[in-house]
Amino acid sequence: MGIGNLDLENRLFLAPMAEITDSPFRRIARECGAGLVFTQMVSALGVVEGDFNTLRYLVFDRAEKPIGVQILGNDPSIIGEAVKEISRYKPDLIDLNCGCPVDKVTSCNMGAALLNDPKRIGKIVDSMAKNSNGIPISVKIRLGYDDRNIDILDIVRAVENNGASFITVHARTKKQRYDSEANWEWIRKIMEFTKLKVIGNGSLFTPQDVKKMIDTTGCYSAMIARGALGNPFIFERYNKLSAEGFDPGHPDVDTTAEVLKKHLKLLEYEYGPVNALDKGKKQILWYFRFFPELESLLKNVFGILAYSDLYEIADEHVLLIKKANIENFTNTEIDFRFRKKVLYWLETDEFEALM
Repeated sequence: MGIGNLDLENRLFLAPMAEITDSPFRRIARECGAGLVFTQMVSALGVVEGDFNTLRYLVFDRAEKPIGVQILGNDPSIIGEAVKEISRYKPDLIDLNCGCPVDKVTSCNMGAALLNDPKRIGKIVDSMAKNSNGIPISVKIRLGYDDRNIDILDIVRAVENNGASFITVHARTKKQRYDSEANWEWIRKIMEFTKLKVIGNGSLFTPQDVKKMIDTTGCYSAMIARGALGNPFIFERYNKLSAEGFDPGHPDVDTTAEVLKKHLKLLEYEYGPVNALDKGKKQILWYFRFFPELESLLKNVFGILAYSDLYEIADEHVLLIKKANIENFTNTEIDFRFRKKVLYWLETDEFEALM
C-alpha cells in the first residue's frame, strides 16, 4: 500500500493519542500488525524551543517504524521550523493535528479550532511540505466545528492544494467530541471530492467496523484510536479478515495475558517501576475488559503499590477467569461504558485522549 513515498505492508493505522501511544504501545501495535503507528502529539513551539519533554516524544526505536509524528500548532512559520527539526529524526510521516476537540487545546486556537480557518490550514500544510525534506505530510481533521459549520470540503481542498499526501477524517464535528456515532457518509462524500488518499476514523472498535467503513465509503484505509486500547489484536484480526475473508476472533485469555505482560515489561523499561505503575494499572483494566470477573479485578488493582505485583495480579486473574468457565461471554455493559469513556471504571473522566 503506497502513500507518498511510503510502502506500507498493512492497511490499519494506530492513531496518535496523548498519554497512550508511547513507545511500548507502538511496539506492541506494530507486532500485532499495525501498518503505521504515531507518536503522541508534539508541540511545534516546544520543538522549536528545544523543550526536553517535547523532544522526548520524538524518540522512537527502529522496531516502531514505519512511524508518523503528529504536530500541534497554529503558526505556519513556527510549524515549518518544527517540521525541519523533526525531519532530522527521520520519521516516515509528519501529520498536522486539526482534530483534537479538548478545550485546553482549542482555547489556544489549535487542534479542532483550526477547522474554522481553511486558509490557515493550507498555509500550514504548505510550510510543512516545504520544510519536511521529502517526508510525506498528512492532516488529521474533523468534519467542522459544529453541525452548522461543516467546512470539510474547503479544508480538504486547502490540504490537497498545498502538498499533503493524504488526509485522515474523523467523522465527527468538534462539538460532538466522541459523544455521538461517527457520520461515515461524509467520508464517502470526501472520497468523491478529492484525489487525495482518505483515511477513515471514528467508531472503529472491531474488524467488522473497519470492513464496513471501507466497504461503504471507499476510503483508502482506516485509523484505530480507542478501539486499540487493550486490544492491539484488532490489527492482526483485520489483516486476516481482509486477506483471507475470516476473523479469527479475540484471542483467548492466555494469549491476551502474554501480550499484556510484554506491554507491562516495556512500560517498566521505558519509565521505571515507580512512574510506570499507574500506566500499568490502566493497561491491565483495558486488556482484561473482554473477559469475566472484571469486578474482582477492579477491587484489587488499585491497591497495588509495587510494579512487580502487576504481573502477579495478571496471573491470578487469568486463573480466576478460567475457573469462571463462562462460554460465549460478552461484557456488554463494560463495552458500552468504555465506548463512552475509556476510563470506564471512573465516575468522572479524568483522562482525555488527544486524538
